[in-house]
Amino acid sequence: MSEIRLEVWGDPIAHSRSPQLHGAAYRVLGLDWVFERRRVSRDAFDAALAERAWRGLAVTMPLKEQAHRAAAWRGRRAELTRAVNTLFFGTPSPDLPGIAQWDGEGPLGFNTDVGGIVRALDELGIRRLETARIAGAGATASSALVAVGEMGARRVDVVARSAERAAPLVAIGERAGIDVRVSSFDHPHAPADLTIATLPGGAELPGAQADRLAAAGGPLFDVAYAPWPSALARRWADGDAHSGLGMLLHQAVLQVRIFTTGDPEAPLDREDEVVAAMRSALMGD
Repeated sequence: MSEIRLEVWGDPIAHSRSPQLHGAAYRVLGLDWVFERRRVSRDAFDAALAERAWRGLAVTMPLKEQAHRAAAWRGRRAELTRAVNTLFFGTPSPDLPGIAQWDGEGPLGFNTDVGGIVRALDELGIRRLETARIAGAGATASSALVAVGEMGARRVDVVARSAERAAPLVAIGERAGIDVRVSSFDHPHAPADLTIATLPGGAELPGAQADRLAAAGGPLFDVAYAPWPSALARRWADGDAHSGLGMLLHQAVLQVRIFTTGDPEAPLDREDEVVAAMRSALMGD
């Protein structure tokens, strides 16, 4: 029987914890699957993808937009965000909405970052929102916007370095029925029920900008997780700040669902045990 291979791609990639997360899941499920890291740059993506030697790929920065273009079929969240972090080359579940439109050729594209954010916030007791604030305007910000929209937010303030960079988020808001308002880090921000920071790892805002972001911003969910606390979390009002480890865990759980069942909404056998093993691997236990 041929070896089942899975990989995570990105540039850089050495920091990725996906092999530990996925390895823990497949051990619980009794699957002898191989999951490895691979450094793939933007320029090398198309040639690498042509190998078609995997059951599935996890895709991180800076490749999510290219993965979206490469997918022959895309889930709803991937279509909304224009970002794919999971490519699946196996047989999809017939229950996938819209799968009848797939011609059977090419990979299926999913965005599990959205669900990872929703599930991580649910664990923190944050389940319904009216307003939200998002710091940053990249691919992860797109996922954060769709996530808070699914949680009920109808007004979202995007804080970005330029209105031009935030334009794709405004377009997502129009598609999703969310009123997206863009402001800069140098101006006061409207109060919000929650702030999600999607700034690049290690990014540190000047003190005044960080303080403005923390003012009346609700709890902070910072997608950064190493080092922790992040510079922004250290300045957050009342210390109500949470790292992105929960997002990392739960987006990977959804990827495992896809790679094993062909459907991110299909629960795994022994899923509670799988999640516990993945959480333990993430925490280094």
